[in-house]
Amino acid sequence: MDSPKDVRPPPVVTERPSGPVVLGVGWEPSESLIRSGASLAAQLDAHLICAYVDPASYLTEWEPAASRTSASLDPAVNSETDFPSSHVRGVLQDVLGPPGEEWSFRVLNGAVAQALGRLAASTDASLLIVGGQRPGGLAAVERMLEGSVGVNLAGLQRRPVLVIPPPGR
Repeated sequence: MDSPKDVRPPPVVTERPSGPVVLGVGWEPSESLIRSGASLAAQLDAHLICAYVDPASYLTEWEPAASRTSASLDPAVNSETDFPSSHVRGVLQDVLGPPGEEWSFRVLNGAVAQALGRLAASTDASLLIVGGQRPGGLAAVERMLEGSVGVNLAGLQRRPVLVIPPPGR
């Protein structure tokens, strides 16, 4: 067992992270969350990747990593399947302007925390940002069934996770 003298403080990080900032956005992303993520990315001089995890699909994670594909929960071809991500992208564009040098948009599949974690790892993100717990009964049931995205991310990640509470909380 280590004595108090053997415990060393964590190393001090003096250089700024260089990877992009990943902002997880839901179906109805708040303008406050979007602006906070964009502001922080600008302060870090980092590209902002806004990521939406499509609840109508899932990642077939039980397959080997090299052959993973996404699959729809509703396999019938339907033009409405583009609507959720188009809606989210529209909200983002209303707040941030058109995607380009400063920000981009990604649609992901699978469980939310795992999908955001995979994106952060594949882009070597310097920071992950998500919104805090939404109020309401439906949101409480979702948290009870799936858990908190912020808490799940914090347990999965080696990079910083910032949870921004909804306005008014």
